Amino acid sequence: MQQMTNGVEEAAEVSLLDRVRQLVLGGQFPPGAPLSEVFLAQEFEVSRTPIRETLKQLQHEGLVEIRPKVGTFVREPTRREIVELFQLKEGLEGLAAGLLARRGPVPELEVLERNIAESDQAAADQDATRYAELVHEFHRTIINGADNSKLVEHYDRLMNQLAYHRLVLRTAEHPGRIKASTSEHRVVLDMIRNKDHFGAEAAMRNHVYASAREVLTDSRTAGGPLHA
Repeated sequence: MQQMTNGVEEAAEVSLLDRVRQLVLGGQFPPGAPLSEVFLAQEFEVSRTPIRETLKQLQHEGLVEIRPKVGTFVREPTRREIVELFQLKEGLEGLAAGLLARRGPVPELEVLERNIAESDQAAADQDATRYAELVHEFHRTIINGADNSKLVEHYDRLMNQLAYHRLVLRTAEHPGRIKASTSEHRVVLDMIRNKDHFGAEAAMRNHVYASAREVLTDSRTAGGPLHA
């Protein structure tokens, strides 16, 4: 009973905005899919008014598109936006890796070691879903390990706009990408462990650049509505 009560309390602490945002980013609704206010109101057991306000905020964040008298739809960044967002991602994550390297032996390093070991297993199993989870953990651990709250704030907004989870799942299907990505992660960690600030930043930048190339060569990103 106590566990159930705690679960309800934890759910109540998560804002409606966060819950709807996660629904949009989770992949249940593909790009271009309609988001019904009625469905969302029923799903989250609220009236349509807070749902409408939430969707306005998500439009401001670039996650949905509200078309007057038509409806609300999941938005995917244009090709140009993806390029620009990855350029920012490269800068922020490179900075984070460098800052983490300066900190010396901190708990995040053990998390990264374990992450890479599990990533090797995901690569061997060709488990794209598990790989995507581990990619998020690796990058988030480095961001948190930088110990810079302003960096985290800007990074969170960037990642929401990029809808990164969907992109990772796509590129995980590319032959050899999971193994290559894990190797790139290992180089980053080696530089951090060696307290090589500049080497860690460069290794992370190279990794993010490689990820961007994979995304931009994906057939579902290279044409159609994703042209700038």
